Amino acid sequence: MILLAPWMLLGLLALPAVWWLLHARPPAPRTQSFPPMRLLATLAAPPPDATSAPLWRVLLRCLAVLGLVLGLAQPVFPRGQGGLPDADCLIVLDNGWAAAGTWSQRLHALDGLLDHLARTGHTARLLLTARNDALDPITVQPALQADLLRGQIDPMLPRAWPTDRMAATHALTALAGQGWRGPVIYVADGLATAGDTGFAAALAAIGPVHDMQVPQSDIMLLAPPASTQASLATRLRTVPRDHPRTGQLRLETATGGTLGLLPVNLPAGTDHADLAPDLPAELRNKVDHLALEGMAGPAGLRLLDERERQRPVGLIATGSSDTPLMGSLFYLRRALQPTAELREGDLDTLLARPLSVIIAPDGTLGSPENRKKVAAWVRAGGTLIRFAGPLLIQGTDATDGGSDAPQPQAADPLLPVPLMAGARELGGAMSWSRPEHLAPFPASSPFHDLDIPADVTVSRQVLAQPSTDLDSHSWARLDDGTPLVTHAALGAGQVVLFHVTSTAEWSNLPLSGLFVGMLQHLIDQASGIETPAGATMLAPYMALDGDGTLVAPPAGAQALRADAFGHTAPSPEHPPGLYGPRNSRRALNVGDDPAALAAQPPIGTVSDLRGQVADLSIGPGLLVLAALLLLADGLASIIQHGRQWRGRGLAALALCCAMGMAAPHAQAADDIPPDVPRAALETRLAYIVTGHSEIDDVSKEGLQGLSDYVNARTSAVLGHPDGVTPERDDLSYYPLIYWPVTPDAPTSPARTAALNTYMRHGGILLIDTQGQDPATAPDSAASYTGTAPGTAAALKRMTAGLDIPPLTRLDSHHVLSHTFYLLHDFPGRYDGMPVWVAQEGDSTNDGVSPVIIGSNDWAHAWAVDDTGNTPYAPVPDGAEQRVTAYRFGVNAVIYALTGNYKADQVHVPALLKRLGE
Repeated sequence: MILLAPWMLLGLLALPAVWWLLHARPPAPRTQSFPPMRLLATLAAPPPDATSAPLWRVLLRCLAVLGLVLGLAQPVFPRGQGGLPDADCLIVLDNGWAAAGTWSQRLHALDGLLDHLARTGHTARLLLTARNDALDPITVQPALQADLLRGQIDPMLPRAWPTDRMAATHALTALAGQGWRGPVIYVADGLATAGDTGFAAALAAIGPVHDMQVPQSDIMLLAPPASTQASLATRLRTVPRDHPRTGQLRLETATGGTLGLLPVNLPAGTDHADLAPDLPAELRNKVDHLALEGMAGPAGLRLLDERERQRPVGLIATGSSDTPLMGSLFYLRRALQPTAELREGDLDTLLARPLSVIIAPDGTLGSPENRKKVAAWVRAGGTLIRFAGPLLIQGTDATDGGSDAPQPQAADPLLPVPLMAGARELGGAMSWSRPEHLAPFPASSPFHDLDIPADVTVSRQVLAQPSTDLDSHSWARLDDGTPLVTHAALGAGQVVLFHVTSTAEWSNLPLSGLFVGMLQHLIDQASGIETPAGATMLAPYMALDGDGTLVAPPAGAQALRADAFGHTAPSPEHPPGLYGPRNSRRALNVGDDPAALAAQPPIGTVSDLRGQVADLSIGPGLLVLAALLLLADGLASIIQHGRQWRGRGLAALALCCAMGMAAPHAQAADDIPPDVPRAALETRLAYIVTGHSEIDDVSKEGLQGLSDYVNARTSAVLGHPDGVTPERDDLSYYPLIYWPVTPDAPTSPARTAALNTYMRHGGILLIDTQGQDPATAPDSAASYTGTAPGTAAALKRMTAGLDIPPLTRLDSHHVLSHTFYLLHDFPGRYDGMPVWVAQEGDSTNDGVSPVIIGSNDWAHAWAVDDTGNTPYAPVPDGAEQRVTAYRFGVNAVIYALTGNYKADQVHVPALLKRLGE
C-alpha cells in the first residue's frame, strides 16, 4: 500500500486524546448533612450517570477517527506488474484500426502507467503512430504532467486507418536530434508494417524500450472476396494463430436489424476464410453491411454499396435455351449469375414477381398477347433487353414490288429504332469483307468506362434504319458507324436492343468479359445506379470512425477516383466510408488494403499490457466507513440517553424527516392549481387525436422524438407532447400542432372555428397525409412515396372553411428552409413529394405561414419508442433521410416559436448603416 498524503497520519496522535476523553470520570462524591431525609426518601432516584463510556463505544469512535485519518492519507494499492521506469519517459501508442479490438485494455494500461508517474512526480511525452486527420502530422508532444496527459488519453479513440510507423520514425529521429533521452513505453497493436525495422531502431536510439502487447490477440478484417461467384461474399483475413478460432458474421440492415448469421471457423495456422452468405434476394438487397462479432472498430465492418446488390432479372426461356454453347440463355446465365438473381420461365411466371430487367432472346416475343404484357410492364418502369436473331429478321422481312433492296419495317414499340429488313453478314450483299471491331463508347453511353478488347468482333448484325436521331439512340457502335446497341424510352421504362444474338453465332461478344460488363451496367442503370467513369472523383460522404460508426468525414478528407475503390488502402486523406452521390455511391473499407497481415516482432522488453491496470484507491471507501461509524455512534447515543422518549421521539424524528423530504414535492404540487394545464407551464407540441390508436401512438412517439431532438440541439426546451381535440381543448398553449390526415377524418363547425382562431393568433398547423393518395398521384410519382388511399378527399374535406392563404411549394428560398438548418429537401418517412406553405409576403399572421401541408409522413420518421429505438425505416435513404427529417422538424419548431425573425435579417445592412451614421 502506498500513501499519497502520508502527512495526514499525524491525525493519529488524536487517538489518545479521544481515549482519555471517553474515559474521563466526574468528581468524587462527598458527604453532605441534610436533615429532612424524609422528603428525599419520597423522591424517585434519577438514573445514575455513567462514570465512563463502555468499551464498545470507545472502540467504535477510535475506529471512526482511524478511518477518517487513513482516508485523508489517500492509501493506494498498486496493481501493475511493476518494472515501470522511475523517470521522465516517452509513451508511444499505436492508435490505428488494429488497436480497436483491445483499445479499452490499452487505456487501462496507460492509466496504471500514469498513476505510477503521478506518484513519482515525473512527466511524459506522447507519440501517436496514426495521424488524427490529413491536416495533422505525426509529432512528439511536449512533456506533460500525468494528470494533464490523462485528460488527453482517456477520451481518445483509435483511428479508422492504419498506423504510419515511417512517419513516426521521422518524429523519433527529430526528438533524438534534440538530445532527449529516456525510457520508452511502447503500447503496440501487434500488426507488422513495412516500416517496423527503422521504427524499432529509432525507439532504441531514444532509450530502453518497454514493449506492452496483448499476446495472441485476434486481428481480423473483412476484405473483398477473391472471386465474385456469390453475392455478399467476403474474405475474412487475419493474423495466423496456433489455435482454431470461431465466430459469427452478422448481416445487418441500415437501421441495425439482423437479417442473418453465418458461422465463422478459422483452423489453426490459417490466414483467411472465404464466407458466402446465402439469403433470398428480397432480404439480400436489404443488407447494408457485414459485421464480424467480437471485432470492434472498422476492421470488423464491411460496408456494401449498390454494386453488391443483386437485382432480380427475368430470362424468358425457350425450348432450346438450355443447349450447351448454343442455347439462347447459355451465355446470359454465365454472365449474370454472379451479380444478379436470375429467374427463368415463361412470361406469365416472370411477371408474377417484381423484376428489374427482362431479357428476351430472339424469338421469345412473337405472341401478340405477350408483347402487350411486356409493353405494359415497360411503360410502368421496367427495362427490356432484347437480342436480335433469325426469327427477328423473319418478322421484319418486307419487300416492295419484288425488289431485293432492304425495306424499313413498321413501327414497333418494343424496338428502340426501326430496323431494316434482312441482316448484314460477312460475305453477303450488305456485308463486310472482314469482321468489324467495336468503336469507342460515347460519353453518354452507360458503357463509357468499359475497356473494349481488341479481339471482340461482329460478323453479322441487324441494321437500324438511318434517321437524324439515330446517334441519340445508339450506346455502342462498330467501327463503320453502324449501331450495335440501341435504346429508347417507353413510358417510364426503357427498351434496349443488341443488334446481335445472345450466342456466339453472330459475334464473339458473348464470349468476352465486355459482355458481362455491358449487361451489368444495363442492370445497374435499370435500378437507378449511375456508373461514374474511372477518372471521376467521388467526394467523401460519410466516414467510419474508430468505433465503426458512420460520421462526418474528418478534416482534410479528399475525393477518390471511381476506379480506385476495392484496392485502395484507407488513409487520413481517404478514410473508410461512403463516397459519391446517392445513385453512384461507393464504399471504401479497411479490408480493401491488399497488404498481408502478419504479427509484429517484439521490440525491447515485452510484457502483457493486460496486467497493467489502474491502481486501487481505498481512501474514499475509508472515509465512507468513518462516516457510517460516526452515524452509528450518534444513533447509539440517542437510544441510550433517550429511553424516556425513545418510542415517541423516534417516531416524531422519522415523521419530521419524511415531511422534510416531501416538503419540496408538496410545495411544488401546491403551487400548481389543478385546473391549469401542463402546457401553460412549459412549451409543448401537440397532435390532433384521430381516434385510430396506431396513428395516435405514432403521432405521440414522433413528436416526443422531435422534442428530444430539439432539446438536444437547440436552446429551446420542449416538454412531452399532448393529444388535443380542437373543439374541446384550448389550443392557444401550443405553437405547433401536428394533424395527421385519415380517410375518415371528422369535421364540424366547432372544429373549424377553433382551428381558425388558433391560426389567427399565431399557431401553425402541420398537416400530413402520411403518403400519396393513388387516386391523385401523378404518373411520375417516385416508387418510394407512401400510399395513403382516401386522404386526398379527406384533406379537401378537413380544410374546407379554414382561413388558409394562397399556398406555394416550399423551396430552399423560403424562411422555413433556413430558420435553423439550411435545407434543400424536406423528407419524412417518404421523400419526393412537395410541401406547401403560404406565399411569402402574405400579410396574414405577420408573414408567417399558418399551415404546412405535405405527404412525407414526418411522424413515422421522428418516432422513438419506449426502448429508444426508431422502429420505422425511412425510404429510400434510411438513417441519412431520418436526420434530414429531424432537421426539417427543428426548422418547423423554431419557425413556430420565432416567426419571421429570419426574414427580418434582410434589413440588417440598413440597420447597420443607420447605426454607423
